[in-house]
Amino acid sequence: MAKQTAGFVDHGLTPEQMREAVRGHYYEYPGMDGEKGEIWCYTRRYAYPAGARVDLHISSSAPLIDLEIARDGAVETVVCTQSNIPARWQETPEDCSIGGCGWEVAHSITIPQDWPSGAYRVTLRGTGPTGEEIVGYHMFIVHPLPGAKPGRMLQVAATGTWTAYNTWGGSNHYQGLTGPGKNKYSPIVSIERPLARGFVMLPPDAPRVPLEPSIPPAMIPRYPHMEWAYATGHSRKYASSGWASYDSHFFRWAERQGYAVDFASQHELHFMPELLEAYDCVVFVGHDEYWTWEMRDAVESYVARGGRVARFAGNFMWQSRLEDEGARHVCYKYRARDEDPVYRAADRSRTSGAWEDPHIGRPGARTFGLNATNGLYAGWGGCAPRGTRGFPVYRPEHWAFAGTGLYYGDQLGVDSHVYGYEVDGLDYIIRNGLPEATPDSGAPEGLQILALGLSSLKEESADVPAEHRFMGDADARFVARLRFGSDDAEYVERVKRGCGMIVNFPMGKGEVFHAGSCEWIAGLLKEDPMVEKVTMNVLNKYLRKPV
Repeated sequence: MAKQTAGFVDHGLTPEQMREAVRGHYYEYPGMDGEKGEIWCYTRRYAYPAGARVDLHISSSAPLIDLEIARDGAVETVVCTQSNIPARWQETPEDCSIGGCGWEVAHSITIPQDWPSGAYRVTLRGTGPTGEEIVGYHMFIVHPLPGAKPGRMLQVAATGTWTAYNTWGGSNHYQGLTGPGKNKYSPIVSIERPLARGFVMLPPDAPRVPLEPSIPPAMIPRYPHMEWAYATGHSRKYASSGWASYDSHFFRWAERQGYAVDFASQHELHFMPELLEAYDCVVFVGHDEYWTWEMRDAVESYVARGGRVARFAGNFMWQSRLEDEGARHVCYKYRARDEDPVYRAADRSRTSGAWEDPHIGRPGARTFGLNATNGLYAGWGGCAPRGTRGFPVYRPEHWAFAGTGLYYGDQLGVDSHVYGYEVDGLDYIIRNGLPEATPDSGAPEGLQILALGLSSLKEESADVPAEHRFMGDADARFVARLRFGSDDAEYVERVKRGCGMIVNFPMGKGEVFHAGSCEWIAGLLKEDPMVEKVTMNVLNKYLRKPV
């Protein structure tokens, strides 16, 4: 039975296992459950239109499996069941996370024309070699077709970030099996592999990233979500990305509130930008870190012509590229200047690195008003672990706060912990008690800073030894090199302090509202009335409903 230790749940892990949970490289792979057996599944695309055929690539220890497909919205609705589908175990190449699994199609379905847009969870069940039931999960999106849709909003899933964080097969954009020592993250990853455990389904008590307990003095940083993942067999990245931790909570909440919501993947932004024109409001939520140049073009063009974007998301950090018709996701990240072949081209703007890299020349603030490199970590590890849990409010008279009763200096969402774990910000000054973006911040004209909290690019404490820190100062040094060409101490000192903001600004004929925090959706998940009211104010205004 799990116990409480200094406010943290003790999962029975030894000190060595707790260290492995945070610093180790554990991941999902075929055969990991041994004799019990497994069922794994993937599709070659994240999203399909109604009428399309969906091929299920399945590898199963059970020779016969049962299929259930449910639309995962405000009300979970089973739309398809099939029994006794033949299946078999399929061999998987070692580099499957990079080049794809290459499994044959085991089963196909054709999406009926009357299935509404949304997220569809695939559940596969069978009897494994030991006689135990084995279960596998996958999901796909039914995206809408172009055409006017008055009164409806479009939510765009952060599927670039899903791909980047997916641990299945061993390599993603964070850790991996590449390089001379087979221990480096891969700059190229494939969507043709199953989603990691915890990306589709999670129990309601799965920890989120931000720290909930009060932290005793000089305590060594703890990472409850990674400890839970290690103890329960889930992906160590489940709390950083995926339908279950982020996108699902907004989609279900919005439908429960009576909003008409369509759903699409970021691939539609890239390949079908005309889809946006059907909507008065487009929404982005959660941890939304990886975008292509074309995706940004689509959003900027949409807003300039009069569209409205509500972004309740954080960490707009990396430019990525899509290859092989979208099956391959490319982002060299920290190694872009050394390894990305595009960096050596005449036009370096498509280099797959940080948007604020001067060689790319397209800071995130140009699209969403905020930059990831001016923000980042809050409320986890050794980065502001006792910091604000909500957004400190500076301009309570703004229309987004109407009906909340908020005052200057109040914290929005403190009870539900909406601030963290990664946030976006700008360089700013305080004038007459109000924050303003500095002239050289890159903020769009007319931007208002409505709320502002502190964050950090560096784990730093006079009382906690460096060997006990997980992130250390690597990100601060990276940003110092981007801005100043050097990560000497004087430059790290200049970049290590960040912030997270709520901002609002016009762009062309349209408008953007950006609550720059991954955890905004925690306020909706926990039914925080003030967070819900602000969210509805934004959506209603952008959908032309009464605020």
